[in-house]
Amino acid sequence: MVYETGNETVDDALERVLAGERLDRTDGLALMAQPVSPLAEAGAVVRDRFGDGTVDACSIVNAKAGNCAEDCGFCAQSVHFDTGIDTYGFLGPEKILEAAKRAERDGAQRFGIVVAEKGVSKERRPEEWADVLESIRLVREECDLEVDASLGILTKEEATILAAEGINHYNHNIETSPRYFPEIVGTHSFEDRVKTLDVAKAAGMDLCAGVILGMGETPVDRVEAAVALQDIGVSSLPVNVLNPVEGTPLAEQRTEITTEEIVKTVAVYKLLHPDARVRLTGGREANLPSAEQHLPLEAGADGILTGDYLTTDGQSPGEDLEIIERAGLVPNMEANEFDPAAVKARNDGTEQSPTDTVASTGAESSDD
Repeated sequence: MVYETGNETVDDALERVLAGERLDRTDGLALMAQPVSPLAEAGAVVRDRFGDGTVDACSIVNAKAGNCAEDCGFCAQSVHFDTGIDTYGFLGPEKILEAAKRAERDGAQRFGIVVAEKGVSKERRPEEWADVLESIRLVREECDLEVDASLGILTKEEATILAAEGINHYNHNIETSPRYFPEIVGTHSFEDRVKTLDVAKAAGMDLCAGVILGMGETPVDRVEAAVALQDIGVSSLPVNVLNPVEGTPLAEQRTEITTEEIVKTVAVYKLLHPDARVRLTGGREANLPSAEQHLPLEAGADGILTGDYLTTDGQSPGEDLEIIERAGLVPNMEANEFDPAAVKARNDGTEQSPTDTVASTGAESSDD
């Protein structure tokens, strides 16, 4: 018997998803117009049917901060905007390993190496490229973590090398719909982003690509972004919510986004992407009250980004575990079998977060 929410539109879509059918743009638009409660119920059903019953936690390190030549309107690391952030070159393999070990201790299953630039270039910056590869090797050898990367635009050769080094997921967010993208970014195109994702996928890496909500996009844009991600083929779909940084263009034209909008979008994304981890990432703490952070998990989300972000602080991994428990779920331990009680015991802030002495780990976006 198919689960029924009592909403005819939602129930029809849910039945088709459970039967293995892929929903399309028309379905997504119809679902986005429905009340949040039946959507949340349906999202949870899809997660339970297609998922493994866990919430997967990833952590990232800002391995190279600031002075990025791109003009993404949400990003504190762009050289085009005066945001006052700390800038530095590539941290180096030992510092990356230090960050990974802390992330491992705090319950992450995945560890992403992130740089702020258009692309790590094997040809133009060979020393930095060599350090990236050595960092990947060290983390894989010494930690029980899946290693991911967000290194900007890739050539086919670079993607092949990263895949051979064992990169699991390549992160390169599309940020928003193809229509709205030029309103946010002027120095490269939506198609440029898709090309890099295609190159990474062809090399054998899984894809982590998602969006930022609250940048002035419409509900239609949110659906069209999800449909574009269907065509790309992602296994991890991060949902960032804009946490505007003073000095960026979007800080001056922020569009308020409600808890209901966030929960509804997460549920619709889960219905459109039943096989992907829909992951709560940057900006969730700034946009969701603490007492409501479990609601997107109850609506179908089954992944989080834990710890700090690229240039802004997150909450403690212990608090994230409590939110997972509040949603009636359990943390994933497939790669890293950690001790939840020990993580929560560090919740009082007396110890450093996974990257306090290294770098912060991206509230503007998980790859920019």
